[in-house]
Amino acid sequence: MIKIKIKCFSQVRYAMGKDEIIMDIEVGSTTSDLESFIIEKVEGKLDNISLRVAVNQKYVQGSIELKDGDEVAFIPPVQGG
Repeated sequence: MIKIKIKCFSQVRYAMGKDEIIMDIEVGSTTSDLESFIIEKVEGKLDNISLRVAVNQKYVQGSIELKDGDEVAFIPPVQGG
């Protein structure tokens, strides 16, 4: 198992009810695995929302394998009015 920190912003924070989560996940888990877990956990609250993913404060494209101590941020599109 590895330990990661998840940072939640905007709609993700509201859906999860927290702005930060510390989790133990399986070695070999990816950002896609984690995103799927988060979406399932909030039971539809993030449907049709495209999330950007950052690992250690850098945006990533596609799915990357996570390492012990990584900080993962799920960032929804910017909204304004």
